[in-house]
Amino acid sequence: MSECSHDCGSCGESCSSRKSPESFRVAPHEMSRIENVVGIVSGKGGVGKSLVTALLACASQRRGYETAALDADITGPSIPKAFGLTERMQGNQFGCFPVKTSTGISAVSINLLMEDPSQPVIWRGPVLAGAVKQLWSEVIWTDVDFMFVDMPPGTGDVPLTVFQSLPVKGIVVVATPQDLVSLIVEKAIKMAEMMKIPVLGLVENMAYYKCPHCGEELDIFGKSKLDELAKKYGIEKVFRLPIDPAIAAACDAGTIEKVPSPVMDEAFEYISKRCEAIKLADETCKSGSCDGNCESCGESCACESCESRDTCDSCGK
Repeated sequence: MSECSHDCGSCGESCSSRKSPESFRVAPHEMSRIENVVGIVSGKGGVGKSLVTALLACASQRRGYETAALDADITGPSIPKAFGLTERMQGNQFGCFPVKTSTGISAVSINLLMEDPSQPVIWRGPVLAGAVKQLWSEVIWTDVDFMFVDMPPGTGDVPLTVFQSLPVKGIVVVATPQDLVSLIVEKAIKMAEMMKIPVLGLVENMAYYKCPHCGEELDIFGKSKLDELAKKYGIEKVFRLPIDPAIAAACDAGTIEKVPSPVMDEAFEYISKRCEAIKLADETCKSGSCDGNCESCGESCACESCESRDTCDSCGK
């Protein structure tokens, strides 16, 4: 065998030099404890990832969980605006601290570190990826039950860095009803599949508009095909978030925590149960109790210890 060029595209998966996913992991700050990391992703911009991130964080916080929002969209940060945050992050000799929202959500964003938040961040991909790792590892998050990571669109450096460097329990994919968006969202789903990260659910933002006078639901952007996409990839849940002027106004005013969202409340309940199921399945695998038998894990298995995982009929993954 010729000397390794470290170009993994030129050799098979059995290559002894190939790194395992765990080898790319970046440890959080030693004073942090983070239980569940959920990524909010999409294949393109403008579909509402930041809105979904904020609403899921609010739903989590209302249920008494210690909640955090990590704004990994370095060049287009939106989390501070949605929560009405203007103060800068502070730190000491041990590290930096998140800024707390009005209800106690821990928020971190590049905009909370800048003297002038309107200044653009003009960095290349590797620098952006490095900044995300620093926001994860150098911030003292203390105790967090659920962290929602607002990722930039696409399948480039930053999403790849989050998938490889953070212990992502699963992702939520955000889309809108247009065919073009659904096609691009499929790329994000396939990326998660390649990275062996479970898709916890799909959120269709701007799914419809409900007439305030007659209650009729109008498909402003056409009929959705997201159910077909979910069925194709075995994704159980699709949550439809309607066009709501009240939510849009709250984002602009920084008062997103005051606006109820029954759809996102339901979504969080489902996501939290999926995270717990994945945790239990992983613990079973790591303890050796399943002996590589994927049938004992069910569809929640997200562990790489199962020898038969690649051909598991039960998991279908």
